Amino acid sequence: MRVIFMGTPEFSVPVLDALAGAHEVVAVYCQPPRPAGRGKRDRASAVQVRAGELGLEVRHPLTLKDAGAQAEFAALHADVAVVVAYGLILPQAVLDAPRLGCLNIHASLLPRWRGAAPIQRAVMAGDAETGVCIMQMAAGLDTGPVLLREATQIGAQDTAGDLHDRLSAMGARLIMAALADLPALSPEPQAEAGVTYAAKIDKAEARVDWTRPAAEVDRLIRGLSPFPGAWCELGGERIKLLRSHLAAGTGAPGTVLGGLTVACGTGAVTVTEVQRAGRRPMVAAEFLRGTDLAPGTRLGPG
Repeated sequence: MRVIFMGTPEFSVPVLDALAGAHEVVAVYCQPPRPAGRGKRDRASAVQVRAGELGLEVRHPLTLKDAGAQAEFAALHADVAVVVAYGLILPQAVLDAPRLGCLNIHASLLPRWRGAAPIQRAVMAGDAETGVCIMQMAAGLDTGPVLLREATQIGAQDTAGDLHDRLSAMGARLIMAALADLPALSPEPQAEAGVTYAAKIDKAEARVDWTRPAAEVDRLIRGLSPFPGAWCELGGERIKLLRSHLAAGTGAPGTVLGGLTVACGTGAVTVTEVQRAGRRPMVAAEFLRGTDLAPGTRLGPG
């Protein structure tokens, strides 16, 4: 098939690789380079970098709402467009341009967690499972009928990063299956019951409130790992908490009970991986070798 690929972050790269190995990718659409890092220099997205390595044409319009951009899209005469974490709303003229329409790879079990941050929200909410849906795109936000879906369990110690990698590979496999059998697939309208929205993560959510129950703190840590990373303070230094699990113990919220086990509003969590500002992530044992963290130490805020 003649395929237009539309995606931007690392999550989308395995899908691009799979498509490029089996179909004619006539153009890659992604977000333009943005300032990043300490120097705030423009940095190309993961998809743009990979598309360049594959020798594919890259386009990054600021909008698809103007007639010129829509005409350029239609002039590609694509059979289908595959969209995964692209970052722009597709107007109806764009949705209608490919012969077989636009297919979206969405990292949730729709209609649960429509929107921007489905992986993080599923972990933070304590969902038992998540998955990938291949959806025929419509004008609404993740409202189109579903062609294929596959579920995966969310383990008790899974982070959003763990699920990100698993779901990315699953999406690549599932879109290839969908394209191989597209005429035979029956679009299934999404149920009206059970709709939830995965709002974009606000950095203000990342501060750990130790007065919350341990289950909520644990899910926050795992749901925001690796980015933006839940954090607490130790001696005025902000520490990111990247992995954790529930633990036995009680005490004043935020009190270290031993090692990196910390009391919460009810129960406790053991933090197993952390990251200091400007440093690489490290397991708890390594962190504790260079840090005086005696039982009774209070972690802030909360």
